[in-house]
Amino acid sequence: MAVQFPPLPRGLGVGLDLPWNGTSGFGYDPERGDQLVAPLRAFLRSSAPGWSHAFFSWQPRDRATPCVADYAQAWDDLASALPPALPRALHHTALNLGTVAPYRRRELLEFTAALCERYHLRWVNEDVGLWSLAGRPVPYPLPPFLTDDGLRATIANVRECQAGLPVPLVLEFPGFSRGVSLVIGNWHAYDFFRALADETEAPVTLDVAHLLSWQWWRGLRGEALFNELERLPLRHCFEIHLSGCEIVEDRFVDAHHGRVLDEQLTLLDRLLPLCPNLRAVTFEDPRFDEHGVLLSSNRPSWSALVERIQQWTGSTANA
Repeated sequence: MAVQFPPLPRGLGVGLDLPWNGTSGFGYDPERGDQLVAPLRAFLRSSAPGWSHAFFSWQPRDRATPCVADYAQAWDDLASALPPALPRALHHTALNLGTVAPYRRRELLEFTAALCERYHLRWVNEDVGLWSLAGRPVPYPLPPFLTDDGLRATIANVRECQAGLPVPLVLEFPGFSRGVSLVIGNWHAYDFFRALADETEAPVTLDVAHLLSWQWWRGLRGEALFNELERLPLRHCFEIHLSGCEIVEDRFVDAHHGRVLDEQLTLLDRLLPLCPNLRAVTFEDPRFDEHGVLLSSNRPSWSALVERIQQWTGSTANA
């Protein structure tokens, strides 16, 4: 079986979280019901025409079994704020691909399939890890068990989700953070991820922050952070993510605040020529003001990405 890559021209897009918090994702209006918050709507209408694609992170609004009818009003409003032809995808947060325990997915996969069909989503992405334990969500997804048993369980979980989705499932390399992530097992995470991709023939997402966080967790610094890229499933790479990060007291923090480190840009520069099937580079969770204008602290990161992607694609898109 060959890797099934989503059809997409090469380009730079944006990924956004959509929490039900009334401030940065979805809110509720007594007259209009569920809807995007105003700054997000303004940001999408002014900026999305310049993107090559977009993904949106699905957040459950409650612990009830998900039903499209409970999400349709908000997601309809989201769709209305986007250019009709903009390719869009779903970043999942509940498939729990790294679990070794039994996990019910049938209703979740049926809901996800319906969401994909209703909103013409082209792929579903999820970090390979544990998003919940004993039915309770964790604040930050934990990496999978880096063991033979962990790999076998993750392969089975991925295959179940692939069979239940109408679009490709794109596997994202997980994040590692000392003091937050519990790392169990002796597999090198790059080797584990490559074996998973090879066994499932899945396209993958390489999040540069997550890659750096693994090497940082191992105690590597400087040029050593960029070593061993050949151990990754480079031919499977469909997407690269970049989110704002920072170093706090020698901890690598995936802060998602829109300020990209120089090390992330360096790693992007190294990966671009190594990934022959790469189509999408995605700036994840940029920050914007109450008028939907990108924060001044985020603009240098966006400009640096635009310059690189213009060189990569040979176009002037996203300017």
